[in-house]
Amino acid sequence: MIWVYAFISLVIVQRLVEVGLANQNAKWIRSKGGYEVGQTHYKYLVLLHGFFFVSLITEVTIKGVAFDLWSAIPFAWFLFAQILRLWALSSLGRFWNTRIMILPDANVIASGPYRYIKHPNYAVVIIEIAMLPLFFKAYVTAFLFSLLNAIVLYIRIHTEEEALQAATNYEAVFEGKARFTPKLDE
Repeated sequence: MIWVYAFISLVIVQRLVEVGLANQNAKWIRSKGGYEVGQTHYKYLVLLHGFFFVSLITEVTIKGVAFDLWSAIPFAWFLFAQILRLWALSSLGRFWNTRIMILPDANVIASGPYRYIKHPNYAVVIIEIAMLPLFFKAYVTAFLFSLLNAIVLYIRIHTEEEALQAATNYEAVFEGKARFTPKLDE
């Protein structure tokens, strides 16, 4: 079980490093005249992710972990999500953030995974919140937090897209692009 806790701890550390990077990027965007939108729901996003890890650790501790061949499927999806996360993060550079940061009149990034979908980073979060618990057979955590995440993302994405459309070239760049999955005819 120790390696299970170590693995989950590694994911938590990754998230904390990302929050640090996001704070640096937010400071840079603000220094260029940018601003944040959606502050009121950001705290719920943070709480969701915090309680996600508490729930995952609790469920794994209570139920134990038994890996089988099926475990490779959610683990492979989780690894895919990590690759997609790095691609999205590196494509956005200093514009990547956990907050909704808007830099008026900036050209929206349309390279990397953003060539294919509007929200690859949210796709990553959707995959992770489902697949990390499924890897450990923590079915309650996978179901409950996938549902809660869907609610938060519904609000967040609407807020983000509305702000980007008002202040950037977002609408022109992403016209016809899907939010989470690439269109097969592209």
